[in-house]
Amino acid sequence: MANPLSRRALLGSATALAAGAVVAASPEVASAKVGRRAEAGTRAVRAATFLESLGVCAHVGQGVDDADRSAAAVRYAGFRNVRDSDNASAAYVDQLISIHQQSGARFVLVRSGPDEPWIDAQLNASKGLANAGALLALEGPNEPNNWAVTFGGRSSVWDQDFTPVAQWQAEFYRRAKADPVLRRYPVFHSSEAGGSEPNNVGLQFLTIPAGAGTLMPDGTAYADYANVHNYICRKPSIIDNMAWVNASPDFVDWIDGIYQEYGVTWRAHFPGYTEAADRAALPKVTTENGWPTGDPATGKVTEEQQGRLYLNMYLSQFARGFEHTFLYMLRDAAGGDAGFGFFDVDYNPKRSALYLHNLSTILADSGHRPAGNLAYAIADQPETVHDLLMQKANGRFYLAVWNERASGSDDVLVELGATYRNVRVFDPTIGTSPVQTLRNASAVTLTLSDHPEIIEIF
Repeated sequence: MANPLSRRALLGSATALAAGAVVAASPEVASAKVGRRAEAGTRAVRAATFLESLGVCAHVGQGVDDADRSAAAVRYAGFRNVRDSDNASAAYVDQLISIHQQSGARFVLVRSGPDEPWIDAQLNASKGLANAGALLALEGPNEPNNWAVTFGGRSSVWDQDFTPVAQWQAEFYRRAKADPVLRRYPVFHSSEAGGSEPNNVGLQFLTIPAGAGTLMPDGTAYADYANVHNYICRKPSIIDNMAWVNASPDFVDWIDGIYQEYGVTWRAHFPGYTEAADRAALPKVTTENGWPTGDPATGKVTEEQQGRLYLNMYLSQFARGFEHTFLYMLRDAAGGDAGFGFFDVDYNPKRSALYLHNLSTILADSGHRPAGNLAYAIADQPETVHDLLMQKANGRFYLAVWNERASGSDDVLVELGATYRNVRVFDPTIGTSPVQTLRNASAVTLTLSDHPEIIEIF
């Protein structure tokens, strides 16, 4: 994990802008967008599925974060997943299992600059988590453009050779899928590896297709999920539609997103998934993203801005097909990590933690009832206004509508397609109680600025 404001990846970022296609990767999210405005209405996703996308990066393994205080913070904010790093000891695994028992969160482990013995260490630690129900996934090397990876007695060189990275990732994937415990867990790709590879070893693919012309053989399997670090803070100021375009599989500007990592690589411009539909359909996760709070003169944002933006980011990432989004990071730390936290150095919640707590409380659900349809529509929907329809196991619909204006607001009319006895509106920046209650309503008018509101319909 690195300071995104100073990493080498910035040296090769593309600057052209490409329009983003609104196509989701996961079948459940994709079904919510197909046939929109049709008579049958929009298919909802389960509220629990959205909640399962909420992740955060922590540093328990590095001894920076305290396990018990982290567990309380994770439980309060409503994080379902935690990414932690650089440890595989039995005592560390026990700490993570304790956090899981206290919060319900599951884990993915990662290391910066792993050597070959770390493969076994990481797999064994992951099996310990899996046996306790505390494993989410496995992940390859963190940002090999910043930390060398060693395999077969050779170390990668950031601007010359990524063959050891490719060999490490392929062997890690092979062993994970051969293990009777781990084979059912997804493997996340090595972050930043595709975009930054100096020689074409094929890390811009999940599995190298026939005829790709890469240095590694056709059919080499690396991962189940594309993995990006699309840090939104690389843009010097908040602009309209920022979270939405940041999550696009085709956007090329300030981020290291899907296009730069898996479409045409940013460093050497090797081709990967060159068709927009293929990039949109990639199973994908973000394992680092964020924007630190602090002095705006240094490119940072206020706590209020961070809190509102993070709600938009989780919703936009999910709506655009990211199955999991891990924001960096749980708690403020020193140096380049200053200000990134949802919590301050003493584990007190910042606005971002408070607002996420409110959102996850409003949407709290653990059921598995299949979601239904709602024939809603947003009249004259502004380009900065987005929506996601969810449904809880009790049958109630929850429609998230969010605006991404850098300034100003829009009045929008949400037509529900029928008359409903109870309609309530929640604003997670205010609290967990309704801010508006309607009876026998068929439409709701919202004034939206820079964050989501949630319409409960039953």
